[in-house]
Amino acid sequence: MKIDTAIKEAFLDLKHNNIKTALLDSEILMSKVLNEKRSEVLLNSERLLSKQDYTYFRELISNRLLNKPIAYLTGKKSFWKYEFELNDKVLIPRPDTEVIIDQVLNIYKNKTNINFLEVGVGSGCIILSILKEKKSFVAKGIDLSKDCIKICKKNAIKLKVQDRLKLFKSDIDNFRFGKYDLIISNPPYVKKQDFKKLDKDVYNYEPKIALDGGIDGLSKIRKIIEKSSELIKLNGKLIIEIAHDQKKMVENILRNHGFLIDKVVKDLGRNDRCIISSKVN
Repeated sequence: MKIDTAIKEAFLDLKHNNIKTALLDSEILMSKVLNEKRSEVLLNSERLLSKQDYTYFRELISNRLLNKPIAYLTGKKSFWKYEFELNDKVLIPRPDTEVIIDQVLNIYKNKTNINFLEVGVGSGCIILSILKEKKSFVAKGIDLSKDCIKICKKNAIKLKVQDRLKLFKSDIDNFRFGKYDLIISNPPYVKKQDFKKLDKDVYNYEPKIALDGGIDGLSKIRKIIEKSSELIKLNGKLIIEIAHDQKKMVENILRNHGFLIDKVVKDLGRNDRCIISSKVN
């Protein structure tokens, strides 16, 4: 079978299953099978596919038909300017989270050296992107998941920033190392009652520990703010990603722990996405 025939066949299967990105997904998975860039695959789509490659391709398509995310099927995801390796033990980076990188680079554009902490590193997409952009910054990262620590280390080596990074398998409650100019976090903030409203790709496959914010969606955010008030330097910054409807509640928690609200930043969809605050007392 020719490559383009296999892609068309997969496209129709995925489309019939209401997968919105059916053609793109088919092309991406074919490039995964052939270990070639998507552009190369499309330029040479008249080639014949080996039986072994076709079997592997159909296996990937079968998983996609079950709504398994493309990022888990390919084992990688682009974020900011870089490509990150990941697996199904790690939350998939979202484009909306890039606003955190943007804000950090803007706030510290005239700073050559800061020491910062990320709470919940996941794949490392936030902390490593910042280290890659700012060559003299140093950072520590914590995560409860040993799988996240492992994949973050792998990505740090890939991006050649491992010498400026220390990682710890720890909860924020038990972390007592250092004082920081900046603390950042994209914490779990989905309310328990909203779990089943999530897309099937997310609900069935992404790690619940990275999504579950407790009954009101704020349990992890409260912990992070409370502990950050001890770990952050006076006038240091705390940047937290939030759900679109959590702005006022999170602002109140911040004020109660000695933080001044600098600004609330919107994401690509014009929803409130992260709060920037300063430690003032």
